[in-house]
Amino acid sequence: MEWILLALLALFSGIVGALVGLGGGIILVPATIFLGITMGWIPDLTPQKIVGLSVIMMVFTGLASTLSYMKKKTVDYRSSLIFFAGSVPGTLIGAWVNKGLDLPSFNLYFGILLLIISTLLLVRKYLKPVLWFVENGKKREFIDPAGRQYTYGYPIWFALLLTFGVGFMSGLFGIGGGSIIVPAMILLFLFPPHVAVGTSMFMVFLSALVNSATHISLGNVPWLYTIPVIPAAYIGAKLGAYLNSKLKSETLVTILRIILLLMGIRSIFEGIFG
Repeated sequence: MEWILLALLALFSGIVGALVGLGGGIILVPATIFLGITMGWIPDLTPQKIVGLSVIMMVFTGLASTLSYMKKKTVDYRSSLIFFAGSVPGTLIGAWVNKGLDLPSFNLYFGILLLIISTLLLVRKYLKPVLWFVENGKKREFIDPAGRQYTYGYPIWFALLLTFGVGFMSGLFGIGGGSIIVPAMILLFLFPPHVAVGTSMFMVFLSALVNSATHISLGNVPWLYTIPVIPAAYIGAKLGAYLNSKLKSETLVTILRIILLLMGIRSIFEGIFG
């Protein structure tokens, strides 16, 4: 029963994660906490073990979706490597801080983070583009299949500072960082959404390698449960990357906003009343 439940959660997490560039952890972590711990279906799990399971899963969802986005040529490799360099120290510190969180605190802080991100995306249409980051940074260009040209960019120092925070949240919550970096890339750096997703998934893959090594050393990985999670998540990531190419950019942002909002509300409720 536990394996079937985890396989279904991993499949769905992989699809959604690759579809909007999240890495899947943002779905797997709260869903497994609710069904596994709160509902008591997998009683031997703890928040730390769920985070460990999530970061192992993200290695494979990140790999599967990155390979798909590479074929579509929507991965900005240079940006991914810069973002990854900034996220590594934050990831290590976040994984260490994770040891001291109990379940209510984990749920509460996680939920607040999700609501902040979903709110930013909710008001995105009403915000003026933050052209300062593009004008004062290294500019990049992208031409989509329809021939539309996009100009985006960022100061490297700010990108490193931002991704340090992203890495910290990734190590702390096991969410892959895509839930934070994708909105930032769209709102601040003016990335085209499809390029933001592809670039994010490459960074998620690289960061997950470091993140998983850290959580393995801390003893947070329930290896038996990785058996159903890894293949299901890999298949889901392939499906999500395929669906990404079939949807409009604004549809991707809408999906991302709704998912984060619902997960955030549920997580805060569990943190306060659970």
